Amino acid sequence: MLARCSSAALRGLEARQVTVEVDIGPGLPALQMVGLADAAVQESRERVRSALRHSGFRVPLSRVVVNLAPADLPKQGPGLDLPIALGLLLASGQLEARLVEGLWSVGELGLDGGLRPVRGLLCVALEARRAGARGLLLPAANAGEAALVSGLPVWGATDLRSAVALVQGGEAPPAAAPGAGQASRLGGGTDLAQVQGQPHGRRALEIAAAGGHHLLLVGPPGSGKTMLARCLPGLLPPLQRSEALELTRIHSVAGLLGEGDGLIRQRPFRSPHHSCSGAALVGGGSVPRPGELALAHHGVLFLDELTEFRRSVLDLLRQPLEEGEIWIHRLRQRTRFPCAISLVAATNPCSCGWFGDPDRECSCGEAARLRYWQRLSGPLLDRLDLQVVMRRPEASSLVVPYRGPAPAGHSNHGVEASDQVAARVEAARQRMTLRNPGGLSNGRLPAQQLPQVLQLESAALDLWEAALAHRKLTARGGERVLRVAQTICDLEARQRIPAAAVAEALTYRSFEGLGGA
Repeated sequence: MLARCSSAALRGLEARQVTVEVDIGPGLPALQMVGLADAAVQESRERVRSALRHSGFRVPLSRVVVNLAPADLPKQGPGLDLPIALGLLLASGQLEARLVEGLWSVGELGLDGGLRPVRGLLCVALEARRAGARGLLLPAANAGEAALVSGLPVWGATDLRSAVALVQGGEAPPAAAPGAGQASRLGGGTDLAQVQGQPHGRRALEIAAAGGHHLLLVGPPGSGKTMLARCLPGLLPPLQRSEALELTRIHSVAGLLGEGDGLIRQRPFRSPHHSCSGAALVGGGSVPRPGELALAHHGVLFLDELTEFRRSVLDLLRQPLEEGEIWIHRLRQRTRFPCAISLVAATNPCSCGWFGDPDRECSCGEAARLRYWQRLSGPLLDRLDLQVVMRRPEASSLVVPYRGPAPAGHSNHGVEASDQVAARVEAARQRMTLRNPGGLSNGRLPAQQLPQVLQLESAALDLWEAALAHRKLTARGGERVLRVAQTICDLEARQRIPAAAVAEALTYRSFEGLGGA
């Protein structure tokens, strides 16, 4: 007897419909799996047999062939356990075929018949709704995630027996509530008021948040680079629902959503160690999965100790920083992961860390400092809009928190807190939304649209032309200066870019030409 069930397989951030066909015929007892199934899917034979037996169902004692169609689509992971089990019940006459018509199912089975959560359920739910499924049968632990997709009935079950009972009942259980957000688990969590001194760095951070610019912080040990970087998520505008849904899909495919987690509501802050590989940073694997770059989508990717990363790994960031997405190519597929990030990088000015410090002498020679900076490629440095030199905080600023409580409405005796700066950032973003095509931030605006969007005063244009000639800026570097200048004007509610804005933007190009070839 032939039976069919509907399920799905992941392909990057997309799910593709899979038809599970089960045929029971004469022959020696065996279960053969065909249809480009990986090792985890092949091993489902033993999980399904044991789950059926422990759930009180009859295991067919004859030859069984399971075909996963389309046959040329690779299938990975244990999510096909449940539809294979249902197909065996249908083919053996223990379940009526009409009960599963239009019903999609996905889930991993334990040997005792329990249903375990699987990754990528949000992508499967979106595809099921698009295909017109009448419901999605899945592990109860994934129900909150799938419930984020409106218009799709979600049937959550704890084990195979309860899943079959739901199908035989014919009616969907009460609608599952979307899971709670992950705000506390993803954010950087540092308030700008905790940063002592560093007015130049604070100003650059505000500009980076407002315009979506990439930021490089260079300073001696203990100057507050990491603390400043961790403040950036708190300055960014709240995620829109479409952005939150896209970010949640990425984390779901990566298997980072816990039981009961739902829509990610706070912008992520990812900080990989400098020993990470290229695949860990940008994504990869025989079956491509998102890396740190995609996991930081709509948020912040912080690369501390930038010069300690392998140069070949850092150079993988060049194209994604420009395009806001990365394509991973394999022999049989190409996978796209979005990565519209704000990159923040931090490093010391030299190997010993004290070059330029007024009180401590640098032990590195000129040749050693040059070799140090040649660990970074020139094209990568060129893509960092804001390059900021930080100094060690003054002693007077470090003792401020110990002098007693701060005045009402402020923290650390008049130093602005994150919510105050975030209000200006939000206002600047609204101006960009109204002015820029597609509502893009200044940092994301295509280069060909800059002449139509930017309005420079004649003195600003003359200053920019002189900087291009005398500072030997590249074409990309010159455009980055204009983008930063426009963001400065948006923060100040100016329509036209004055020379002062261009001059300030030029102060953030501190390391032009230092990178290696």
